Amino acid sequence: MASNRESYLYNNKKRKRKKRIFAFILLPILLLAISGVGYGAYLYTKAKSVINNSYQPIDRASKREAKVDPKIDDVSILFIGVDDSKKRSSASGTTRSRSDALMVATLNEKEKSVKLLSIPRDSYVFIPERGYSDKITHAHYFGGVSSTIETVEGLLDIPIDYYVKMNFDAFMDTVDALDGIDVDVPVTFTEQNSKDKKGAIHLEKGPQTLNGEQALALARTRKIDNDIERGKRQQLVLKAIMNKAVSAKAITKYSSLMEAVGANITTDLSFNEIQSFLAYATAENGLQVDSLTLTGNDGKDESGKYIYKLDETALEQTKAILQNHLGVGNNNLATDTNETTSDTDTTSDAATETTASNNNNGS
Repeated sequence: MASNRESYLYNNKKRKRKKRIFAFILLPILLLAISGVGYGAYLYTKAKSVINNSYQPIDRASKREAKVDPKIDDVSILFIGVDDSKKRSSASGTTRSRSDALMVATLNEKEKSVKLLSIPRDSYVFIPERGYSDKITHAHYFGGVSSTIETVEGLLDIPIDYYVKMNFDAFMDTVDALDGIDVDVPVTFTEQNSKDKKGAIHLEKGPQTLNGEQALALARTRKIDNDIERGKRQQLVLKAIMNKAVSAKAITKYSSLMEAVGANITTDLSFNEIQSFLAYATAENGLQVDSLTLTGNDGKDESGKYIYKLDETALEQTKAILQNHLGVGNNNLATDTNETTSDTDTTSDAATETTASNNNNGS
């Protein structure tokens, strides 16, 4: 007998799939620009201008007693990936958009370590803006960034200090600004493009240079296996972007690269605050990153629509890990046993294992 998930996919096979991608490339750019000499001085000025133009603080109540300083405090950042393209807006008849990707980063200043938590877009959670439980992707649709932050804070019981909001155009423009990225494509596949044209992208397995559309297709394709493998492909693409961005031959591309990012990003991080994060990239033991995800099960809400039911035990463990990393809260029931290594993403067990069935595309 087909599972509920299989039935859902079958009945909704004609629905357009959402794009989920997150790319954060300002750190390597700033790392080279910060030297302040020659071309670096120009890049520094350009980076400052891009961030200032993207700076959009929001009026919201903070869970902190006092404002944090990234130079001395442990902080958290919520990355929100959306599709704000003109095509999507005209098709839906509204400028409001759902969040296609949510990632929470906690940064421990003493350890110079980062924990990245991915939150499935269909996670069934309480949305304060609406006063009832719904898919977390709808928090942004109904209340924008502030509603999304409030929802995530309630879900994880941690303060969200900053946000970075990007749309998928930034990802493609970034890759194209770099004149493509070099990737060893792990599997042959066919995928739709950013305009939802079916079968527009076909890639063969093996090393090759990808343009923005091809890189996006590699990062988002999900029908060929499962969420675990898709996550690995996304990491593969992001690392390729980072490698290309810090290469010597990419320096002359930085101006257009920053313009590509700046046109598709908003944040309440100031330029000086972003500079504070350079200490993480230049740490003696290298940048340490733990990748976390939320486990759960496929299900349906009262109306019969697909939802992702989070495992409460694993959620509590994940909350404790993040609270301990941020130095907040009194929840010490779970011990963070993750071992981090330089320039390596690791995944913990019960709290962070991704289920292979989490290949959802519901709205």
